[in-house]
Amino acid sequence: MTAIAGIAIPDSALARDITQLVRDTETDLLYHHSRRVFLFGALSGNARGLAYDAELLYAGAMFHDMGLMAAHASASDRFEVDGANAARDFLRSRGIDEAQIDIVWASIALHTTPGIPQYMKPEIALVTAGVEMDVLGLGFGTVSTADRESVAEAHPRGPAFKQGIIDAFYEGVRRKPETTFGNVKADVMAYKEPHFHRTDFCQCILHNAWPT
Repeated sequence: MTAIAGIAIPDSALARDITQLVRDTETDLLYHHSRRVFLFGALSGNARGLAYDAELLYAGAMFHDMGLMAAHASASDRFEVDGANAARDFLRSRGIDEAQIDIVWASIALHTTPGIPQYMKPEIALVTAGVEMDVLGLGFGTVSTADRESVAEAHPRGPAFKQGIIDAFYEGVRRKPETTFGNVKADVMAYKEPHFHRTDFCQCILHNAWPT
C-alpha cells in the first residue's frame, strides 16, 4: 500500500478501479489534482480528529471533477451533479450500499457550495476541504511544509496549475453557462468571457410572473 505524507492511498479492488477510470478519463492536471484533494482532505480530517471512511473519501475526491469531462457531461446539469451521477452509477455497478453512495454523491455535488459541507458527514466535509486547500489555499497553514511538499512531489502541480485549473473549469462549463448561476463557476465564466452576463437573482425576483 502506498502512503504519501503519512496518508495511505486506498488499495482495495474498488479503489484501484476508480484510480484506473480517472487516470484513463481525465487530463493529467485533473488526475493529479484529484489525488491531492484526497490527500489534503485526509490530512485535514486527521488534524481535526474526524473519523472518516477513507475509501468513500477517495471515491468522492477522485470523481469530483469527472463532470468536466465531455464523456460524463450532461447538456443542462451542473458539472458537479454530472460528476456525482457518474460516481453513483459506477458505485452501483460495484454493488456499493446506497447509503454510502449517497455520501459520495453529496460530497461531489456540494464541493463548490461554500458554507454547507463542513456541517455534514466527514467525507462530504473533507472532499470540500481538500478542494479548497488545493485550489484556493484555504487551510494552507494547517498542513505542514513537509506534508505539502510530499503531496506535491507525488502529484505535481506543474508550473501553471492556477491558470490550468481555471481553464479546465471553463472548458467544462462554457457550453452551459446557465448552470453557473448561484455558484462559484460564474466567476470562471466572467474571467474567461468579459462579455458574460450573470443571471441576477434580484432581477429574477423582480421580473417573475407574480404581480407583487
